[in-house]
Amino acid sequence: MSVAAATPHKAWQRRTPRAQFAVWAGWFFATALFVYCFSLISEKTIWAFVTDAPAQAGDLAVRMVPPDWRYIRELGRPIWDTINMATLGTAIAVVLAIPVAYCAARNTTPSVALVRPVALFIIVSSRSINALIWALMLVTIIGPGVLAGIIAIALRSIGFCAKLLYEAIEEIDESQVEAVRATGASRAQVTTYGIVPQVLPAFAGISVFRWDINIRESTVLGLVGAGGIGLQLNAAITQLYWTQVSLILLVIIGTVIVSEWVSAKVRHAII
Repeated sequence: MSVAAATPHKAWQRRTPRAQFAVWAGWFFATALFVYCFSLISEKTIWAFVTDAPAQAGDLAVRMVPPDWRYIRELGRPIWDTINMATLGTAIAVVLAIPVAYCAARNTTPSVALVRPVALFIIVSSRSINALIWALMLVTIIGPGVLAGIIAIALRSIGFCAKLLYEAIEEIDESQVEAVRATGASRAQVTTYGIVPQVLPAFAGISVFRWDINIRESTVLGLVGAGGIGLQLNAAITQLYWTQVSLILLVIIGTVIVSEWVSAKVRHAII
């Protein structure tokens, strides 16, 4: 009998029995967790409302058509306030994000042990809280109005801009920085001539992209009293003026489309 015939044939397996058991155990626990969470949601859900939702949505859609086009004369100033909130909030955030990003980047921070953790904490704190929550707190502190919306947009945008900017700073070509430093340039001159030219296109793209996002976020800040077209939307919903609601939604969609177009054109021109 040959050696090949005496050797038992081994069937190929994708996983070992232990690994396969771990996979099935993972699926079992994931399914159990899903069923448990669904049961918790079901306990607090009025299913009669859920089953009636399609009929209610259809009735609401009928009430919203046709839009009340006469009301559009009242939306000029609110939509202008919304655009101003997004623009000014973005501008403030961009200015404040520059030193934060500079301190957060490993290759530019004055101190990795002390300054960088503080800068990263600012970035995480800003990105963790939604603009609507910032606006809700600011309306309580400084009162309702566009100013609260501007500050809310700025506080929300600092972390976004600073995070992308400090990542761009860490990815620069260090040989250009070393070339400027070799000429005997000061720290400020190294930053101006070695770092800024490399991150300027990314910085401009980040600013425009964030402005585009803030246009959308600023449309809902009025729901908590932070000014803009959200105030009219909240009032129309509260008073059940559904034809005005549909018109406001169309204006918001149109504004977002225009901001998308402007943002795309600017980014294309920069890049």
